[in-house]
Amino acid sequence: MRVLIVLMITLLVGCSADHSALSSRQPPLELERFFDGRVTAQGMVTNFRGEVIRRFSVTLDGRWQQGEGVLDEYFLYDDGETQFRQWRIERTGPNSYQGEADDIIGTASGERHGPLLRWQYEMVLVTDDDEWQVSFDDLMVLVDDRHLLNRAKITKFGITVAEVFIAFQKE
Repeated sequence: MRVLIVLMITLLVGCSADHSALSSRQPPLELERFFDGRVTAQGMVTNFRGEVIRRFSVTLDGRWQQGEGVLDEYFLYDDGETQFRQWRIERTGPNSYQGEADDIIGTASGERHGPLLRWQYEMVLVTDDDEWQVSFDDLMVLVDDRHLLNRAKITKFGITVAEVFIAFQKE
């Protein structure tokens, strides 16, 4: 019973992180500024035990006009697999964004607090064995005008099953 209580408290604390204290920190993360033009990144995927199960690089090409953007992502995984995703993103308010992509279920939503952006969405994740509907909860942190870090928690039934870590560099 104690283990269950500790687990519940850990989950609640992890889900309730308040990033509003960083709202005034500079520079602010504006997707239309950072992801305009060519951006490259390297990343890794870890399983629920924290073991690295995949590494990848990605090239992104972004185009923006009047608060609306298209972001083309070209993934190359360490096993040779390639993947393409095209995001269609819209700034919906001074601190909010929405986005869609073909493998995203519904609409992704993002809320900005200064240099941070929390980006959440549902996705069909295809593996060798099956397809899974999972939730992504990304936390993007702008380090400076050319560098952005991202940690994405992948959950199923509210339990973290994997994480993705990505380091972006604007060219």
